Amino acid sequence: MEFSAGGRLEVRVTPTDVGKRVSVRQLTGAGPGAGQFTDTVGVLTSWDDGVVLVTRRTGERVSIPESAVVAAKVVPAAPARRRGPAASFDELAHVCARAWQPAETESLGDWRLGASGGFTRRANSVVPLGDPGLPLDEALERVRAWYGARGLPPYIQVSSGAEGAQELLGAELARRGWVAEVSVEVRIGALAPLAEAAPDADAEQVALRPVCDESWLRGYHRFSAPGPEVLHVLNTAPSVRFATVPGATETPAAIGRCVVDGRWAGFMAVEVDPAHRRQGLATAVMTALARDALAQGASAAWLQVETENEAARAMYDRLGFVTHHRYQHFRFS
Repeated sequence: MEFSAGGRLEVRVTPTDVGKRVSVRQLTGAGPGAGQFTDTVGVLTSWDDGVVLVTRRTGERVSIPESAVVAAKVVPAAPARRRGPAASFDELAHVCARAWQPAETESLGDWRLGASGGFTRRANSVVPLGDPGLPLDEALERVRAWYGARGLPPYIQVSSGAEGAQELLGAELARRGWVAEVSVEVRIGALAPLAEAAPDADAEQVALRPVCDESWLRGYHRFSAPGPEVLHVLNTAPSVRFATVPGATETPAAIGRCVVDGRWAGFMAVEVDPAHRRQGLATAVMTALARDALAQGASAAWLQVETENEAARAMYDRLGFVTHHRYQHFRFS
């Protein structure tokens, strides 16, 4: 990456560029011959008190002493992906939010506050889909009071790594003592190849239903007992299908959930019983759900996977999914 003009390193970024995507080169180390250059690319989220803060695509925030900056410039947004469907951050964020609809919601400007008795962070957090309509500190006070009244910790879902994402909000939350927990990748891919990923014989053993039954719930390990909030979150969506592969006992060998919303098919809750792993059942579940989604008119696929879940990430790599953006849940501590 070229920083120089006529052979000279130049700092072409100022505090007025906060919110833009930048590349910053800093000199690290000390002593003659000990220094080396390190480049950081991401969104410039603040430049205060002699410290330059850059948020990378992963959500990691890098603090760089202004005195160590030897070159910097604004850079274009990340290039368009060559695989999978095109998608803006705003479109995909709304689609993902509709797939996990809380049992109780309240609007704060363009922010959606959701609560579901603590069942999943996605259904018990704020989804900031725009401006809260209040100064940030007032909005955060309202958020803390709303969740406190329900005996729940306040969480805000903050995305990074796509044009129009929320790196600036994440930096402001961190400055106010909110702590980021769990990094999640939002991945996208073409739907048609997924419908051919598993052999017909494997996909045909998967039963699909429009509501989750007792058998499906026995295979889902995110709760101790399925209360009304759980059933609301799972069953409420634009068009939902539940996949089950029967097992030798009452517990299914594998399960999955798919939500079709316009051109998008979202895959979630794909679980395989430990006794039936490494048999291709997760792929069979996703193939059966993909075929049903194609029949409903969908053409693109998305899913969410925790960054630390290496096994799932490897499977989704093989199925052609690529990372569109990431998000973290910020909790007030």
